[in-house]
Amino acid sequence: MPYSVVDKPSKYFNTSLWTGNDSTQSLSSFGFSPDLVWIKTRTGTQYHGLFDTIRGALVSLQSNTTTGDQTFSNSLTSFDSDGFTLGLNDNFNWSTKTYVGWSWRGSDSSAVSNTSGSITSTVSANTTSGFSIVSYTGNGTAGATVGHGLGAVPKMIIVKNRSADANWKIYHVSMGATKATVFGTVGAETEIYPWNNTSPTSSVFSLGTTPETNSNGASIIAYCFADVKGYSKAFSYTGNGSTDGSFIYCGFLPSFVLLKRTDSAGFNWVIHDNKRDINNPDSAYLHPNTSGSESTDRDIDLLSNGFKMRNSNTTWNASGGTYIGIAFAENPFVSSKGIPACARWSGLY
Repeated sequence: MPYSVVDKPSKYFNTSLWTGNDSTQSLSSFGFSPDLVWIKTRTGTQYHGLFDTIRGALVSLQSNTTTGDQTFSNSLTSFDSDGFTLGLNDNFNWSTKTYVGWSWRGSDSSAVSNTSGSITSTVSANTTSGFSIVSYTGNGTAGATVGHGLGAVPKMIIVKNRSADANWKIYHVSMGATKATVFGTVGAETEIYPWNNTSPTSSVFSLGTTPETNSNGASIIAYCFADVKGYSKAFSYTGNGSTDGSFIYCGFLPSFVLLKRTDSAGFNWVIHDNKRDINNPDSAYLHPNTSGSESTDRDIDLLSNGFKMRNSNTTWNASGGTYIGIAFAENPFVSSKGIPACARWSGLY
């Protein structure tokens, strides 16, 4: 039976690698114009930089801090038709340093006004890949709603108050609408009700009165992700504490995995991808909540239909630990034409 609705995931998500040159540098051959670009130094302790087309080039948010919008000259200077261009900025293009950039495709056109919620939002949405960027102004009212433009229920929403020094707030379907987790610290999930105890719908997500998601008059950005068969999956799993670890079914060969332990405090977020380590098991990882450089001492297998833990470290795979995350595809497990795809190494055990 045909499975995937996205036969070529690289048309919607891309991981790019480069070495800084202390000049201008264009990253290209994406096959799309990115609307969200997330950059991190691999060999240094510079901060993360998240850039999107609604806030504009040069304007960065940092997943490892609580700081609002920061404008950096010569950082990401333009979103291009086939990639993006960098200037001479030590955090993103320093000579001899190596970098990674993760890019998502939005609407392929200018962002539009969305009046589906009680708060009017500005949205760049790609309904095929289940991704949207949502900008809105908070009103401080419990029960306010914001249109996201996906036409499907988002399973993960990452929100940042751009106007203030405030934590990121993250909704994940497995935690539900009464809880949230954050990027900027190593805390567990918390019951702080930023979503007004109301699950998102196919048109809107709901807000409480917490300043991180709905401070009156604040400019706020949200990155929304719906599950798309064969392309993206918001997952959860329970660790088993073994090097023959938990298997997480996605329905595709992952190219990017973001995960976090949520049942206990003190654990970092983790990103693996298929470009920084081309072998399997994949051992290279970065922490979105720290400025630390890349490490290569924890293995996960990227498989044709998901991924499997090959380490017993408690950040990845504590016995009984609860984990959440999201993954994006390199290849679907079965294409829309019913053709199966294979991982670089397809052995599950």
